[in-house]
Amino acid sequence: MGVLQGIRVVEFEAIGPGPFGTMLLADMGADVIRIDRPLAGEELVPGRAGEKIDITGRNRRSVTLDLKSPDGVQAALELIERADVLIEGFRPGVMERLGLGPEQALQRNPKLVYGRMTGWGQHGPLAQSAGHDINYIALSGVLSGIGPDGGRPTPPLNLVGDYGGGGMLLAMGVLAALVNVQRGGVGQVVDAAMTEGAAQLGSIIWGLLAAGHWREQRGSNLLDGGAPWYDTYRTLDGQYMAIGPVESRFYAELLEKLGLSAADLPKQHDRKGWPRLREAFIRAFLQRTREEWCAVFDGSDACVAPVLAFSEAASHPHSLARGSFVEVAGVTQPVPAPRFLGTPSALPAPAPARGEGGEQALRDWGFDNSAIQRLSELGLGFHSD
Repeated sequence: MGVLQGIRVVEFEAIGPGPFGTMLLADMGADVIRIDRPLAGEELVPGRAGEKIDITGRNRRSVTLDLKSPDGVQAALELIERADVLIEGFRPGVMERLGLGPEQALQRNPKLVYGRMTGWGQHGPLAQSAGHDINYIALSGVLSGIGPDGGRPTPPLNLVGDYGGGGMLLAMGVLAALVNVQRGGVGQVVDAAMTEGAAQLGSIIWGLLAAGHWREQRGSNLLDGGAPWYDTYRTLDGQYMAIGPVESRFYAELLEKLGLSAADLPKQHDRKGWPRLREAFIRAFLQRTREEWCAVFDGSDACVAPVLAFSEAASHPHSLARGSFVEVAGVTQPVPAPRFLGTPSALPAPAPARGEGGEQALRDWGFDNSAIQRLSELGLGFHSD
């Protein structure tokens, strides 16, 4: 099921953004075979707890393969020949040294979309350096704008580099390349770098900076917590409410719901008055609990929402009404998004154990019994269905 039904993806085992990008494709219906590394002494037994909690690894089937052996490379190339997409997240040059680089893969499959996920990109002075999300978004400029006024830059989890600027950018690039192939184009390499993806996520800030409307001082701008009406406030019970009424009519409704009079306060865009305005909001929100404030703002256009913990988000009435979360193998997780009304995505299946579902995946990809036996002799491992 899904808009990408019939698209075949070979994914090379990795962590973080590559699997997230592949998850997006798999959620939309792509048929993904993940090539996992064989682990010494590990049995190919499905359904262990470790796989169930690997949400970004959902909706795949798995085979195991030693890519350091010539036979393993040959087996991988035979899978690549039948794929529409390849996803890998090694350091630049690793796939080439294995004999599985773009030149070899595209020679075997000229229509292949070869997706590459790295932090720094395939070339440049830092291409071979290790790094993580925090390093990539630091170099992109984005991290400098996140954090309190006078405080240190604050890591926004690992969402901006790894997932928004990484895996999501990779998936978009792969989809664009697939469209090109289906229009008669040739296969190509998608070079997705988290530094560049994070920079793209900050495009609006680059525009504001160029126009002189962005101060390179954390916590002093419209969208970084500098404006008192775009921030979070503690409630009587120690919880928080998030407010963001940028437009004047929404701002007026916020003041009315808080029981504040605009005549007694500085103007919304009077920067000099922001400290006094913030103090008024702090005092107001401390008068009630989070639940009580939710009741006050229910149905309003004041742009106010409770700050929910991860464990609370799935049970919010809006999430329940839309079915935004689902429980898979005992693990609550987001449903596939975006939604396609004509070709809806299937509910997720848990991530596979090493080799789980591999035999059936090979059959679905057109390998007959003799071909499967030959791949097995080349070192391809899978759980017998």
